[in-house]
Order: sequence, then C-alpha cells, then structure tokens
Amino acid sequence: MTIPQAELEISRSAALHNFNYFKSLLNPGTKVLVLVKSNSYGHGGVEFARLMVEAGADYFGVATLDEGINLRKAGFTTPILTLSAGADCFSDIIQYDLEPGIPTIEYLKKLTITLKTLGIQRYPIHIKLDTGMHRLGFEKKDIAELMEFLKDCPEVEVKSYYSHLAASDEPQHDEFTLGQISLFTELCDMIQSVLPYRPMRHILNSAGIERFTQYQMDMVRLGVGVYGISAAGCTELKPAASLKCPILQIKTITEGTVGYGRKGIPTHTPTTTATIRIGYGDGISRHLGGGKASFMVNGHMAPTIGNICMDMCMLDITGIKAEVGDIVTVFGTQPTVCDLARILDTIPYEIFTGIDRRLQRVIVK
Repeated sequence: MTIPQAELEISRSAALHNFNYFKSLLNPGTKVLVLVKSNSYGHGGVEFARLMVEAGADYFGVATLDEGINLRKAGFTTPILTLSAGADCFSDIIQYDLEPGIPTIEYLKKLTITLKTLGIQRYPIHIKLDTGMHRLGFEKKDIAELMEFLKDCPEVEVKSYYSHLAASDEPQHDEFTLGQISLFTELCDMIQSVLPYRPMRHILNSAGIERFTQYQMDMVRLGVGVYGISAAGCTELKPAASLKCPILQIKTITEGTVGYGRKGIPTHTPTTTATIRIGYGDGISRHLGGGKASFMVNGHMAPTIGNICMDMCMLDITGIKAEVGDIVTVFGTQPTVCDLARILDTIPYEIFTGIDRRLQRVIVK
C-alpha cells in the first residue's frame, strides 16, 4: 500500500468563486490587482497565479524581486507591481519587465540614473503614498519635492498612485480610514497637477473592497479575500485551500504516554491514536498540540494528543473508524484556518504563509 504525502489542495472552483464575488462588487471598468506575494499567501505562487489569469486579473502584486522573476520565468505576461523591492534591484526589475513601487525620492532618483544609463524613457512606476500606515511611502511633506522631480523626468511614467489602509477591517477605526482616503485623494490631486496624463489610483485592500466599495477608484488590490477570508463576515467566500495529510499508523494504548516529553497523557483506557504525516516542519505550530486543536478524520473531529513533532503529530481517534492511509483535514471547510488562528491568537495570513514549501500545492476541481 502506497501512503500519500501531505499536500495543500487548492480548489479552482473556490478561487474563481471568490474572485468573481469581489469582482461583482465593482464597477465594470475597475481593474483588479491580485496579490500573489509570499508564494500566493502560501497557496503556491505560480499555481495560484495561473488561476487568477483564468479569472481575469488585470495586475499582480508581489513583494520581492524574486517573486516577480519567478512569475516571468513561468511565462506570465500580466503586469506585475513589485511592492517593496530594494533600490539595488532596478537593473533586474527592468530586465524582467517589472513595475516598481516607489516610496521615496531617493528610490526614484536611483531608478532614473539606471534608466538614463540604459537609454530608457517612460518606464512604468507606481508612487506609494503614506496616508497614515507609517510604513512605506511619500508623506505630505515630501510631495513638493516629488512634484518638482516628476515635472522633468521623461525616464518614467507614473502608472498609478497607491496607498494602504491600516485598519479597513475594523469598524472602530472607520473615521481614520476615511481620513486616509481623503488624504490620498488630496495627495494624488497635488501630483496630478504636474503630469500631462492621469495615472490610476488604488487604495482599497480586500477589507476595503467589502466595506468601502464606493472608493474603488480605478483599481483595487485583492489579497486575502481571494483566498477565502472575509473582513466583513461574508459567508459567500469559500476556503481556497485545504491542508490534508494521511494517517501513517494507528495504535491502541492501554498504558503510558504519547510523544516527546511524555506530554500526551491519555484520559481514557484504551485510547486509540493516529499518527499523521504532518508536523511543525510543515508549518503546523506546536501550540496546536496537547488537545488544543482538533482535525477532521472521516467526518469526526479528533483532538491532538501530545506534542507536535517535526514531521508528524498524533490524534486521539478513540471511537472513530479509521484506517492507515485515510486522509485527515488539518484545515479547510472544517476546521477552518480561522479556527486554528483563534487558537493561536494570530491571523489566517500567518498560518497560510507558514505552510512549508516542501508540501506540494495541488490544484483540484
């Protein structure tokens, strides 16, 4: 008997459904940039990006140079905004036809020097504005210098202005969010006054699309929403990923303990355990051990028992009919990644991006 490996199943139908749900909230002319950074939030950078091309994504967003290059080498021709590539990467950015986000005048000046050396004009860039996130971007005090530089800079063409909402998913901060949007519009208008063309504007993230749809402007940036996570309690979204692994062995224990440190203490006799092929080396937090989390085994929730190991963990499946090779769902429809995030006092993003690359990403129907 060949026992399958652990793998992250990516549902094509769920991914397309989620994209189309967000698209349905938008005006017909509004473009959609899909964020496929950090290996498509752990869902498989290239694999998930292919689904988004099928869905109709207008842009991709990545964080690093390597992420953009990987997409280009895989044959993608969709425009790619690199959100935080360093100023020392401009030659490679140009070579692979990537569009850099520009957060400071120093970045812009260094890019211009590179473009002049290569004899390139009207290279596409995106101006990052800081409207209150205080992470990256031009602040209001920097705009005058930016305007002066752009007035005589034939080497670049501004494709868009963009900013990031700090708390669009939290209603108690809605006044702050609206202030960010207002400031963004003001700064865009200032820069626009020195440009003979009109770049796109985008500030809405997934939560913003759901909660502040009226400010969709020319483009929106769809991130965690397309992977099935809603900031507004939307029940229409579907989990795009299900983490599954097989049972390696089943034991009946009448005495003793389970796992490292003898932390797994059975609460009944006999206890039936299943050792499954997944552990913290795959991105399963050790804090889910000791019965804190339960995974789905043949339609029943089975709690962990003992410590999570590097490549395996154990479940208490007493009373559950199961065999070696049966598939266990770590997260998907039940339990959801949000269920695990609550146990860990974290956010789904961290769990998604923590799934190790050694697990194969498999597209399923």
